[in-house]
Amino acid sequence: MTITKDTLIGEALDYDVTLSKYFMEMGMHCLGCPASRGETIEQACEVHGVDCDDLLKKLNAHDGAKNVLR
Repeated sequence: MTITKDTLIGEALDYDVTLSKYFMEMGMHCLGCPASRGETIEQACEVHGVDCDDLLKKLNAHDGAKNVLR
């Protein structure tokens, strides 16, 4: 899965829950909230003042559970 600015946070976490650490690092501590899971990566970055391109690089470079579970 390639994560883009239009990817919903919920989709990214459903794909690989270990990505949650990057959202937590940016101050998004409400990942279980239905509203946050329906936000796009871009929307979350705007709200939390995070550079979207930097976050996308981290998310797409992450080598976590996706490789263990698939």
